[in-house]
Amino acid sequence: MKQKTNTRFLPKGLNILYEDRDILVVDKPAGLLTIATESEKSKTAYAALMDYVKKGSERSKNRIFIVHRLDRETSGILVFAKTETAKQTLQESWEKTKKVYLAVTHGVWKEKSGIIQSYLVESKAHRVYSTDDPELGKLSKTKFKVLKETNLYSLLEIELLTGRKNQIRVHVSDKKHPIVGDTKYGNDTRSFPRMALHSFSIQLTHPYNKELLTFETNIPAYFTGLVGGYERKLNET
Repeated sequence: MKQKTNTRFLPKGLNILYEDRDILVVDKPAGLLTIATESEKSKTAYAALMDYVKKGSERSKNRIFIVHRLDRETSGILVFAKTETAKQTLQESWEKTKKVYLAVTHGVWKEKSGIIQSYLVESKAHRVYSTDDPELGKLSKTKFKVLKETNLYSLLEIELLTGRKNQIRVHVSDKKHPIVGDTKYGNDTRSFPRMALHSFSIQLTHPYNKELLTFETNIPAYFTGLVGGYERKLNET
């Protein structure tokens, strides 16, 4: 049963899409970390939502559990569990969970759809790169489709067939079409207000009642500002 949210405790910048006794699904803004890092301990989605479920009571036994992460610069749907059992159940089936992203990349793609595949490795400097050596990296697959293009940019629908760190960012950069505003894997300076990558929809099996649930967000206005208006419909063919 879906719970009613108490707006008094809603964290700023986070929109709660769905909540019940087992899961909490939010729309994360760009610029907010999922969990703490060495340099940032408190301003995270995890910390804010932990406060939310505790409703201001430090002694509350309510808590949330990390299921997956989004990069700080990536906006969109983020799923948390509210029990250890729900976390384990969701993570065990996470590869089967359908995750659709929207991205605006530089340039016009010659191929309008396809699958990008490589083995991804993370360097000691925390930079992810592709290799052809299966013993070095993890097999990674990214399905893409061009939805709209201009002379400068392309709006892509991307489905993660595997879920590796920075996978989308590395794969589109490998194709010489980095994501707009990506200063790590592209050539952009900080002249763009944010990176144009958004977790648009997630379809998952509920960890308790096994119901198939689909969550969807709006296309960020920043994206349509780059490529013009576009109405994205769920399950669009």
